[in-house]
Amino acid sequence: MDRIAELAKRKTFGIVSHPDAGKTTLTEKLLLFGGAIQEAGAVKSNKIKKHATSDFMEIEKQRGISVATSVMAFEYRDKQVNILDTPGHKDFAEDTYRTLTAVDSVIVVIDVAKGVEEQTEKLVEVCRMRNTPIIVFINKLDREGKDAFDLLDEVEGKLKLKVTPLSWPVGMGQRFKGVYSLYEKNLILFNPHGKQEEEGIVKIENLDDKLLDARIGEREAAELREEVETITSVYPEFERQNYLNGDICPVFFGSAVNNFGVRELLDCFIDIAPNPLPRETEEREILPEEEKFTGFVFKIHANMDPKHRDRIAFLRICSGVFERNTNYFHVRQGKNMKFPNPTAFMASKKSVIDEAYPGDIVGLYDSGNFKIGDTLTEGEILHFKGIPSFSPEQFRFVNNTDPMKTKQLAKGLDQLMDEGVAQLFTKEDNGRKIIGTVGALQFEVIQHRLKNEYGASCNYEPVNLYKACWVTCKDPLALKEFISRRKKDLAKDTDGKLVFLAESAWTMKMAQENHPDVEFHFTSEI
Repeated sequence: MDRIAELAKRKTFGIVSHPDAGKTTLTEKLLLFGGAIQEAGAVKSNKIKKHATSDFMEIEKQRGISVATSVMAFEYRDKQVNILDTPGHKDFAEDTYRTLTAVDSVIVVIDVAKGVEEQTEKLVEVCRMRNTPIIVFINKLDREGKDAFDLLDEVEGKLKLKVTPLSWPVGMGQRFKGVYSLYEKNLILFNPHGKQEEEGIVKIENLDDKLLDARIGEREAAELREEVETITSVYPEFERQNYLNGDICPVFFGSAVNNFGVRELLDCFIDIAPNPLPRETEEREILPEEEKFTGFVFKIHANMDPKHRDRIAFLRICSGVFERNTNYFHVRQGKNMKFPNPTAFMASKKSVIDEAYPGDIVGLYDSGNFKIGDTLTEGEILHFKGIPSFSPEQFRFVNNTDPMKTKQLAKGLDQLMDEGVAQLFTKEDNGRKIIGTVGALQFEVIQHRLKNEYGASCNYEPVNLYKACWVTCKDPLALKEFISRRKKDLAKDTDGKLVFLAESAWTMKMAQENHPDVEFHFTSEI
């Protein structure tokens, strides 16, 4: 098939939400509809031993949370769908922010009982800044929750999104009868056992049809008619172009755990979601239709298969065709590289591919050549924009608790830092290592992964730090004086860049005032 036809088949999107809204469960059910898996796993359950496909790391299975973005692909209605399931927990938001640079649209999952939560607001803000098209899925309708109109007001107020419902619930919790699809003009009757039967779908073009009363009861039918009338008079009519521009967000209701309302969401997504979109670089805009290959690395993951100690760089293809065993130019390193085993993903399961197209996410086996944000091209010098850099907010000393495993600890720390989960600083005065992270849970994840993936054990000691900032200076004498006066506050990062570790806001201010020729940078992109 030709390149343009393949491009038209691609739909690449991310699923984001606050923790526990049902994001990973929804991902499972989408995979089930796409035929990618035969049986959905459970995110948290003592009885069910099968874990969610996208939660493949050992710590994810134990804690029932996603701590790293998973990539999964499947075919549905002749489209190639690429899902990126992201962590919801704020301590892993950095991974989510970077992943949002690699998607063309987003599904936001909201818990019907909790409504819009803090982390959802932050993630949607990132999508809004990029005008990423958003679909909202309000989940857990089989439980008691907030009124549907109140939820829409909350989405509009807190997330600053204009919404238009494309499905509407009939009752909620114990009174939940099903969902009326305004998009397909169908009534979908609820079956609480996770089986959405074809016979449960009733075609109702006109809500005045007496069949509606017969299927859900007179009182519920009257209520539905009244609510749909309100929807059509209050909310704008759905227009695809407004959605693609990020001006309007379709809203769907359902229950992912019961596999209910998911097919309607997926069918509409396939109809309206964008194909691969252009990407901005510092040099120019990259169009997906271009013949020449370009792509960027948005994530690195070590030990996806602990038995093989592999390290994978996740590459988003932006234009052209990526081909196996072909030389591509690594822009930062200024050298050509070829990849004999590029892989496609189903979470931790991988299969070797011969070619991939814009919108696809390809895994490249990496021996340490890649960093997050790196670009591959056919020779053109390009630097993709918008990949957020990581600024630590919490710091701890890391101590080796098993001197026999010093090498393993060093290797483990190096590889985990390359993933972008944290930053490692080595103090100049005594060589002690300090880890800086966005959230406290990251320390636990690092400790767990060092033990389980590298056989190394460590513990932490608190360290009182306010900020880590990178320093540069054009005047060698001024830099020399700064280093001699501030030796105890200086460290090097994993790239050997000089870092100033400020104990407080006052220390930071004094350093800036006393050393006017030294520049202090709050991200490592210098």
